[in-house]
Amino acid sequence: MDEHIIEAMGRAKITIRDGKVIDIEDPKIEYCPLFHKHRGIEKLDKESIKKNIEFRMADFGMCSEDREIKMKDFLSFGISETISTLLNQNIIDCAIMVCEGCGTVIVETGEMAQGIGGRVSGLSETKPIPKIIGKIGEKNVLDPKNALIDQIKGIELAKSKGHKNIAVTIANPDDAENIRKLEKKYNENGEKINIYIFSVHNTGIKREGCEQLFEYCDVITSCASKDIRDIGDEKSKKKVGESIPIYAATNKGKYFLELRLEHIGGMKPKKDPKTPEPLI
Repeated sequence: MDEHIIEAMGRAKITIRDGKVIDIEDPKIEYCPLFHKHRGIEKLDKESIKKNIEFRMADFGMCSEDREIKMKDFLSFGISETISTLLNQNIIDCAIMVCEGCGTVIVETGEMAQGIGGRVSGLSETKPIPKIIGKIGEKNVLDPKNALIDQIKGIELAKSKGHKNIAVTIANPDDAENIRKLEKKYNENGEKINIYIFSVHNTGIKREGCEQLFEYCDVITSCASKDIRDIGDEKSKKKVGESIPIYAATNKGKYFLELRLEHIGGMKPKKDPKTPEPLI
C-alpha cells in the first residue's frame, strides 16, 4: 500500500493512498495569503484543500512515480529558494530535506532543492516510491527501503559522504537542539562541520518551541505563528517579508537571507500586505 501523510494548507492533516486523497482533517487556519496569491484560494476548507492537493498530483506528480523533482524559483523568497541560492553559489555542500516517496534525502543542486522543498511541505509519513528514489539517487536517500524521515541521521549520512557545510530543514523544535549537540560533538572531535538549520512548518507551534527555534536555528519561517512573529520582531537579526515573514536568528542566517535578496534584486514593498488568519 502506497500511503503518504502531509500536514499542509493551514496544517490540515491530509492522507493520500494509492494516488487518491482519502482523508482531510480541518485546517487550523482559514486563510493563507500565499495560496490566495498563487492559486486564488480565498478560504481554506476541506474542499479547497482537496482540489489543491489533486491539482499538485496532476501538475507535478506529487506522491506518485511521475514526481518532478527539479524546478526553478516558485516564490520570490522562501526557505527552499534561499537554500537553492546557497547551493548554486557553493556556500553549502548539500541540504538535508524531506521528499515524499523517499523520506530524508541529501540534495546537492539548487533546482532539486526547489523542486522538492518548494512544492511540498509538512510531510510527516511516507512510503517508498522506487522511481522517485531513482531520480534523486539511491545513495542520497537515507533509507530507500522504508523512506524514513530522520533529519539527524540525514546529517550523519551527509558527513559520511564528506560534506562539511550542511543545511538542514526541520519541522520539530527538539531537532534543532539535538542537531546543535551533534555539531558540537563533531567539532570537539576536531571535525570542522558547519550545520545550518532552517525551520519550516511552524503554524501552531507552542511558545516554548518557538523560543527553542530562535535559540538554535539560523533561519525560521513564521507560517501562521503569532509567537514566532512576536519573538522574531523582537530578537531576530533580520526580517524579510511582510505577509509571511522569514527571520534570521544568527549572523549566518542574516547573511543567507541577504544573499537571496541580492539574487532576486530585493523585495518590493507590498501595499496593504495580508497575513494568515487567524495567527495561532
